[in-house]
Amino acid sequence: MSGELKLAAARAALERVEDGMRLGIGTGSTAEAFIRLLGDRVRAGLSIVGVPTSDRSAALCRQVGVPLTSLDDCPELDLTVDGADEIGPGLVLVKGGGAALLREKIVAGASARMTVIADASKLVDEIGAYPLPIEVNRFGFEATRRAIERAAARLGLSGTVAARMRDGERVVTDEGHYLVDASFGRIGDAEALSRALLDIPGVVQHGMFIGMASEALVADARGIREIRV
Repeated sequence: MSGELKLAAARAALERVEDGMRLGIGTGSTAEAFIRLLGDRVRAGLSIVGVPTSDRSAALCRQVGVPLTSLDDCPELDLTVDGADEIGPGLVLVKGGGAALLREKIVAGASARMTVIADASKLVDEIGAYPLPIEVNRFGFEATRRAIERAAARLGLSGTVAARMRDGERVVTDEGHYLVDASFGRIGDAEALSRALLDIPGVVQHGMFIGMASEALVADARGIREIRV
């Protein structure tokens, strides 16, 4: 059922796409469902250009025929469509499970609107059950990891702060950074945590998207729920 719900959310987002649009194209399984549907529309005559948020999404876009450009050549976008790992009150998001949070945030920030697509399992009363991805510089990794722990502790947060691993190696983002997954549990003050993390010199960016999403299209067994701030 989850795959069907992701497809339903992606299909609802496709209704927001108009001819001539400059689109930010997200990363993750729900975004990939959107990319495949978008490819169908492009082959049927829709004229758009996309800026992908990861190498993986770029490869799928090319595979299905979605024309691409760069954010340097197209620095202002009309709409970004992307998924989320958590959607909290006020459309505060946690993203980065697909290791693309930095590019996702840059693309979303360059867009006039951001539409989030997800199934209902991603809706939460308070963010933090999903580990918070934090992108950090390779240099001084352990010092940065410990600084994250201390910053969290000052806000009353605790939990495992660990490098994301795959096949025994640290995950490296498309931008060449490492990822930390911080299992803080419930995050009561996302803005305070955001400021604290970004004050750490080795932190490149974190996966909380605050004040960036315009709407969420959330699919459940009853249909599509539209959530706006």
